[in-house]
Amino acid sequence: MSIELKNVTYTYMPKTPYERIALDDVSFVIEQGSFTAIAGHTGSGKSTLVQHLNGLLKPAGGAVLVDGVNLHGKNKEDKVKAWHARQQVGMVFQYAETQLFEETIEKDIAFGPQNQGLSEEETKERVKEAMELVGLSYETYKDVSPFALSGGQMRRVAIAGVLAMHPKYLVLDEPAAGLDPRGREELMATIQKLHRKWKLTIVFVSHSMEDIARLADKMVVMQAGHLRAVGTPAEIFADAQLLQETGLEAPQMMQIMQRLRAAGLPVNEHALTPEAGLQSLREVFHVK
Repeated sequence: MSIELKNVTYTYMPKTPYERIALDDVSFVIEQGSFTAIAGHTGSGKSTLVQHLNGLLKPAGGAVLVDGVNLHGKNKEDKVKAWHARQQVGMVFQYAETQLFEETIEKDIAFGPQNQGLSEEETKERVKEAMELVGLSYETYKDVSPFALSGGQMRRVAIAGVLAMHPKYLVLDEPAAGLDPRGREELMATIQKLHRKWKLTIVFVSHSMEDIARLADKMVVMQAGHLRAVGTPAEIFADAQLLQETGLEAPQMMQIMQRLRAAGLPVNEHALTPEAGLQSLREVFHVK
């Protein structure tokens, strides 16, 4: 099971003076169970790309398949299959708190399941489950206005609203954008838990190389609408030429370890996270 992009091309405002190719012949696979990060500078095509993953945008060329189903089938039977496939891909937009609109958290999260035709009892169970998944107590928060929460909590409510519809794949576009350090840390910990404990397949767009290094097991690099590279974060960050050409930087810990290595310390210059860097230093200095 997977999401597969096959030669996907997308053009904004085609056949006008403002025509711009946003995606050009993009192909790769997001395997079920993976934690995939999509990186690239502003204008690289990241947000356009993820909006194809649940059919919000239709490619001008190529196809997007979810569990083998084309999201833009042509005949009636294929369109029904496509509708069901799209329900497997939950989308959380950048600044997701703008998706909130109901007077209480419970009502906001219940909106999706209700529109799926679930009973009142099933909907309530989905709401409880989703709130638990994002670390919000049902009894404590169900009657609270979502607009009375902190920025990080509002993001978690928005994610819960998507989780309540039981997607197999969760797509997040810059989920931590604009949050303070504490809110960012809490939100990213929630997303990590969804992947590790609840086995959700995660796709997230991020400008934070630290978040990518810490969380992702697969990394997709976009540049000017083109797919530049697909690999593990370790593979991508070890490619100095790719980083230079795309304007990306290795995580700060990796940069520090490279400087220490250049200064003569036999540390692991490919350590991506503070934990890995500390372990390497302990080994060098024989500290348990």
